[in-house]
Amino acid sequence: MSAAGNLFEQQRANRRRSAVLVAVFVAFFAWVGFGGDLAYYLFTLDVEDGAYRHTVPWMGLVTTAIGIVMAWIAWQRGPKQVLWATGAWQLLDPNTLEEKQLVNVVEEMAIASGLPKPKVWVVPDRDPNAFATGIKERDAHVAVTEGLMKSLSRDELQAVVAHEMAHIRNHDMKLMTLLAALVGVIALMSDGALRMMRFGTFGGRRGGGSRGGGGGGKKGGGAGALAVIVLVLWLVTLILAPLISRLLALGVSRKREFLADATAAQFTRNPGALADALRKIEDAAAPTKAIKRGTAHLCIADPLGRRLTGKEGFLATAFATHPPMAVRIARLKAMAYEYEKTGVIPEEV
Repeated sequence: MSAAGNLFEQQRANRRRSAVLVAVFVAFFAWVGFGGDLAYYLFTLDVEDGAYRHTVPWMGLVTTAIGIVMAWIAWQRGPKQVLWATGAWQLLDPNTLEEKQLVNVVEEMAIASGLPKPKVWVVPDRDPNAFATGIKERDAHVAVTEGLMKSLSRDELQAVVAHEMAHIRNHDMKLMTLLAALVGVIALMSDGALRMMRFGTFGGRRGGGSRGGGGGGKKGGGAGALAVIVLVLWLVTLILAPLISRLLALGVSRKREFLADATAAQFTRNPGALADALRKIEDAAAPTKAIKRGTAHLCIADPLGRRLTGKEGFLATAFATHPPMAVRIARLKAMAYEYEKTGVIPEEV
């Protein structure tokens, strides 16, 4: 199916993924709390009389409440956090020719895409890059680096802005902004819980249970074994959650880039311009220092130095923030019937 024919289904899928993402995020916080409660309960099941026995699942109640609050904060303030993290400043009163041209191009692509004009931001970085962020179309943001404005022609700049407008229209920015915010919160939660484990009491509580009578010892042994299993699963979750959530963000980003490239070509009627822009961005090998790892998947190109997106294979598939740039360029060249310049005839987009 073509990108155009599949566009509305992709938009619906992104809405579903956004809801599922928030649900999984809250479920993770619930498991962190209630899983800890369960392990703590099993460890204190057969403690001596008068010792503390964990029966009220206060950890689960607290962490679930925190998860709900954090999800709401990510929904409301995620875009502002992303822009703040990059040091971007809003372009309200363009003065230079480059700034005026950028605003003009954004206005053109808003008309072409049928979307409200997004707020325009400039990231103080010499490496060419761009991203879109926001939750709602009427409150979207498009940010470009100073290096992008200086290095691209007007047609190429228009193509890059069209790519970011495509993310807005396809509802990618909502999903990817939520990912950026929630991945950071999950990492923070994981670090905090593991730090608390350094002062943990599971080991100490278990000793009390083992001093019970003969029948209690047998019961305590079974509960203790189950408690160890639950505790191990709980710890594995805390350790792997940041990595898994980051890989999820990268995987979502890679899939969205091809559709955004194709949609940008529809807006501009000039797929070759986006291919040329991507080539210039790829050739600028320096990392985009203003854009950190947690928001890398939002950008049009890997801001971390393009170490993996220039390759194909397992590592690029699993850990790269974007699909291979050569494949993206070849597909765009194919749309412009420029096969002879690339020597590659890619699959239909």
